[in-house]
Amino acid sequence: MNHFLPVAAGLCLTVLAFTAGFAQSETATYGPDSERHEGVPKGEITRFVWKSKVFPGTIREYYVYVPAQYKADSPAALMVFQDGHAYVKEDGDFRVPVVFDNLIHQKAMPVTIGLFVNPGQHGDDLPKDPWRADNRSFEYDTLTNQYARLLIEELIPEISKKYKLADSPKMRAIGGISSGGICAFTVAWQRPDYFQKVLSHVGSFTNIKGGHVYPSLIRKAPKRDIKVFLQDGSNDLDNAHGNWWLGNLQMDAALKFSKYDYKFVGGTGGHNGKHGGSILPESLRWLWKDQ
Repeated sequence: MNHFLPVAAGLCLTVLAFTAGFAQSETATYGPDSERHEGVPKGEITRFVWKSKVFPGTIREYYVYVPAQYKADSPAALMVFQDGHAYVKEDGDFRVPVVFDNLIHQKAMPVTIGLFVNPGQHGDDLPKDPWRADNRSFEYDTLTNQYARLLIEELIPEISKKYKLADSPKMRAIGGISSGGICAFTVAWQRPDYFQKVLSHVGSFTNIKGGHVYPSLIRKAPKRDIKVFLQDGSNDLDNAHGNWWLGNLQMDAALKFSKYDYKFVGGTGGHNGKHGGSILPESLRWLWKDQ
């Protein structure tokens, strides 16, 4: 388990490195698993637009990644990403399609279909900037099962019309950045029968819409059968909603106290995907290693 351990009455923190060769700063570099290689089969990405009934009056883009190794007679794992536009970009911070191609080819993760979902916008027009979609905070920061319902009742059945997905919650993962990170945790917390794996980058475990209560809930509520990977940086946000770094440290402590299967990796970065993107291959290896 990787932690930040309190030293000198909690005034200083010692960083334990996640893995050799992966930087934890704003200048984080990418390893070979985040780069294209000759001979590695390339998955296919298709863009769609969806009008939701769970969030009435909203419209959103979503993308589906299908690995080259997918076969219609063999159920695939599923991984969902909030703020899908950020994760699906091959030249962005995360480069998920490239990483998936490499890790699936190496059999470091199962054959996995990726569902990259953007936040909803009210009206008939998509937002110019998906980060600014007007329903994003309501969907991501609210601690209810409504976003899980969007996935389970609408989007996943829609892609299941074409692709065969595994039934086991251990074969389903969900991730996101910032408010999308706490959203990923909320989905698994609300529906551990459906999603077993969580990946949170600079997650907003602060009081935007009550998310600061999770450390207490984790300590007091019955333990969920979920596996959690958290990433954050000591220069993350500090504003009226709370301190993101401290919020993630509290999540770390609570998950440890309640003996969850989890990993927390801290760095010195800010509120962005640079550190999380640089360690994404190792994060996914850890999440999927039991498969």
